Amino acid sequence: MDTTLDSLAIQQFGIGQPVPRKEDPTLLRGEGRYTDDVRLPGTAVAVMLRSRHAHGILRGIDTAEARAMPGVLAVLTGEDMHAAGLSHLPIGFQARPAGKGLHAPVQPVLARGRVRYLGEPLGCVIAESLQQARDAAEAIVVEIDALPAVTTASAAAAAGAPQLHEEVAGNVAMAFHHGDSDAVAAAFARAAHVTTLDLRNTRIVVCPMEPRAATAAFDAESGRYTLHVGCQGVFGLSRGIADALGVEPAKVRVLTGNVGGSFGMKAGVYPEYLCLLHAARLLGRPVRWADERGESFLSDSHGRDHEITAELALDGAGHFLAVRLTGVGNVGAWLSNAGTVPVTINAAKNVVGVYATPLIEVATRCVFTNTTPVGPYRGAGRPEGNYYMERLIETAAAELGIDSLELRRRNLIGASQMPYAAPNGMTYDSGDFAPLLDRALALADWDGFAARKRESAARGMLRGRGIGQYLEVTAPPAHEMGGIRFEPDGSVTIITGTLDYGQGHASPFAQVLATHLGVPFERIRLLQGDSDELIAGGGTGGSKSIMASGAAIVEASVEVIARGREAAAQALEAAAADIEFEMTPHGSRFRIAGTDRAIGIMELAARMPGALDVRHVHTGAPSAFPNGCHVAEVEIDPETGVAKLAS
Repeated sequence: MDTTLDSLAIQQFGIGQPVPRKEDPTLLRGEGRYTDDVRLPGTAVAVMLRSRHAHGILRGIDTAEARAMPGVLAVLTGEDMHAAGLSHLPIGFQARPAGKGLHAPVQPVLARGRVRYLGEPLGCVIAESLQQARDAAEAIVVEIDALPAVTTASAAAAAGAPQLHEEVAGNVAMAFHHGDSDAVAAAFARAAHVTTLDLRNTRIVVCPMEPRAATAAFDAESGRYTLHVGCQGVFGLSRGIADALGVEPAKVRVLTGNVGGSFGMKAGVYPEYLCLLHAARLLGRPVRWADERGESFLSDSHGRDHEITAELALDGAGHFLAVRLTGVGNVGAWLSNAGTVPVTINAAKNVVGVYATPLIEVATRCVFTNTTPVGPYRGAGRPEGNYYMERLIETAAAELGIDSLELRRRNLIGASQMPYAAPNGMTYDSGDFAPLLDRALALADWDGFAARKRESAARGMLRGRGIGQYLEVTAPPAHEMGGIRFEPDGSVTIITGTLDYGQGHASPFAQVLATHLGVPFERIRLLQGDSDELIAGGGTGGSKSIMASGAAIVEASVEVIARGREAAAQALEAAAADIEFEMTPHGSRFRIAGTDRAIGIMELAARMPGALDVRHVHTGAPSAFPNGCHVAEVEIDPETGVAKLAS
């Protein structure tokens, strides 16, 4: 096969070339279609009723007045949902260490018997208008006997703390352990120096630009549910919803347009979605709901919230002997999707980073508290793992009187040590970290800091700086679809199970296809938000989209070429074995070897509709290890305490 890379498509639009983002014209003109833009005929409006107590016995919900109010179509409670067979939310992926128990209480769609966090959904009111639904929700009388609440993981794990779930002793959802305790203890015992830090990763609200919203519809004739919702992958979400509804996956279709931010939070199944779907079936008309900003602070899964003791053992020469993490992670009142992952598996995978560390121990507990459930957000434990090590290095350097850069250099994994078997069970196949550090320092003008600090002081400002050299372990292998479809209008559609929520997948995915098939970049479009079009899809998360979908597109391109040879053989009246695929300055084509008889790939697709179409599933690959080094300087106003990144 002639794969000469002189095609104009590759020269101008191939991998690595700067190209205009395909999404931008639509988004910048305000022509994007977000979930709350969906307006189906006859749509009713839903409002959620939420608990005003963080913990308490739910004695009763009186909905009589609300049901009789103007415009009210239905009022759903936990008992209603349970009676309809919608008794629980599906539990997404959780860390499950060998030999350790995972306690995962069944979370009701709407609270029954007890409330366990402020904002927990108690009911769903559906009316003709938003104001009517709000008025009716305010008319509902809720009787709750308040109970003592606990909001931090350390307090919840302490003796005598209020218990959230009868079946979970000590509020501990899971105890996680990785490493050889005895070997690590021995390393600390012989260490010339030990640095210990108590670190708190505070709880944070995700607060995306686009709050969560959804519109549900039900077709009685086919028995199919449709949910328009912003998410990170329609394939997985549709199956989670089908599980909760107790129907076959084919009975649930999830559609997603543009998504205004997520980074983990919009990945799972939320109570509102099941309420809307049930209401749509009950009423025989679509039902929509949109979160308000204040409400979203309570209804969306939160991020972080870990209390960790980090320890680093060093020998007399300043070389690392072992690192140890112990502590607790707050998972909130219920287990959300991947809620246990950040403080367990991902802490262990990422704390070592780029530093030669012979031994590691991570012993953490995931604890239930009377707070909003915590889920994956912006790295899901990867930034935290790197943060622990970088803070240990800075502190150890100060305690030992060693320049922190020097301490880092002494412990960087060398290129000659590759492949490197890290103590967390990961193997680094390649890497040269010292030159990256040097490059970052040069770009940051590290040696010029003293002058900049004096200049800031002259203006009454304080200036500081920090450095972080990280190695991020991406998400594990997953099945991902790479579909390629040649359309009647001359365009080419990439079908993928990943789904961008602001990153911009259309352009890089098109570049991959243009590089490997030579099809025109400007004719490529991306289809990513329709579960009916997918046969697999791991969704977007874990910094793996271009690796998973990119590989799927490459493999699908190989299949297209194989099918193209067969189709070209018919079109050119030759044997398939004599057909070559080649790139030319004008695109790609199939040619009879040794002749000038050929047919372009786009012409072939138009002549034989469907012959080149492929629905391929990529079966995954080992985790990748993106590496980087960040240097940042900050100016602080000592009077106001306001900090900003310094130029």
